[in-house]
Amino acid sequence: MPAQLIGGIGTSHVPAVGAAIDHGRQDEPYWAPYFEKIEPARQWMADKSPDVCLVVYNDHASAFSLELIPTFALGVAAQFAPADEGYGPRQVPAADGHPELAWHLAESLILDHFDMTIVNEMTIDHGCTVPLSVVYGQPEAWPCKLIPLCVNVIQYPAPTGQRCYDLGGAIRRALDSWPGNERVAILGTGGMSHQLQGERAGLINAEFDVAFLDRIVDDPAGQAAVEHHEYLREAGSEGIELVMWMVMRGALDANVREVYRAHHIPTSNTSNGLLVLENADS
Repeated sequence: MPAQLIGGIGTSHVPAVGAAIDHGRQDEPYWAPYFEKIEPARQWMADKSPDVCLVVYNDHASAFSLELIPTFALGVAAQFAPADEGYGPRQVPAADGHPELAWHLAESLILDHFDMTIVNEMTIDHGCTVPLSVVYGQPEAWPCKLIPLCVNVIQYPAPTGQRCYDLGGAIRRALDSWPGNERVAILGTGGMSHQLQGERAGLINAEFDVAFLDRIVDDPAGQAAVEHHEYLREAGSEGIELVMWMVMRGALDANVREVYRAHHIPTSNTSNGLLVLENADS
């Protein structure tokens, strides 16, 4: 029996969300409306109880630097500790990996013509730990095993939305060929519209973000064809992170059921999105 892909989640990975959780600020007036919106996604995760979460995110100069820039890097370690991002590691649990499934993914993806960088040891920064906090809260131990997949959206050239969408399809083929019976959730993280520097610092484009959420559900192939310059123009320099949601969407069936959606402005200076999808025939 192959692994079961129970669904996909798209979520922003805003570092300020992690800080709000870590410092118990969820009930403050600024944060309470956002945290109310994520409860249905947490309930979905509790109900589905995946054995493994494959988290697609970008490293923020923690595990990698400009000295080494892998386009796609797959973590195959037995454990992943939180990274020190300059103010000490987040006080969240280390994540247990699933080396056997991760190595299977690595082999299958490489034989499927994706040149993956295989990482035997790395820390995980807010790009990975904040999504885990979004869907799980503050457990003493993460209730799933983790396979981290880093995507370079920091240094151009970054992979296209099409390449990321195709990678999702290859991940699905790999999971379908795995002989175990693990229940797997895939998380595509980053975005939504935001820009952290330059003349357009603070940019938020809610219209673009909502249209992206619509298209990733109903027209993923069309969204995959969107080029870098449109993300940059409409969603800001950091809006390119949305291509990582395409990895998640590519792993799912062509037809999906939208379980839950939330959109919140702002968290810090970022438009924050959350989307929960299941295969339509599941």
